[in-house]
Amino acid sequence: MNKSELIEIIAKETDLSKVAAGNALDAFTAAVVKAVSKGDTVTLIGFGTFKSSKRAARTGRNPQTGKELKIAATTVPRFTAGAGFKAAVAGKKAAKKK
Repeated sequence: MNKSELIEIIAKETDLSKVAAGNALDAFTAAVVKAVSKGDTVTLIGFGTFKSSKRAARTGRNPQTGKELKIAATTVPRFTAGAGFKAAVAGKKAAKKK
């Protein structure tokens, strides 16, 4: 599924125009990117969590030449799927909390 297909589904499910659904999707992704880039965590219960993670510097290897090279430390985005999302992908019903 690509972005335009997702916008079509959002528009159909919410009775919005495709333009409004596209604007909503763009606003959502911009908000998530802005929050995660500031170091905040975005949690959508049942869906998942977006957060930033630090990756340490390490030594890599060029697969063509075999020569070692240094890979700098960096900060990367991470997504962790929630229980409901994991259960849906696995084809199971989500466990209910007591």
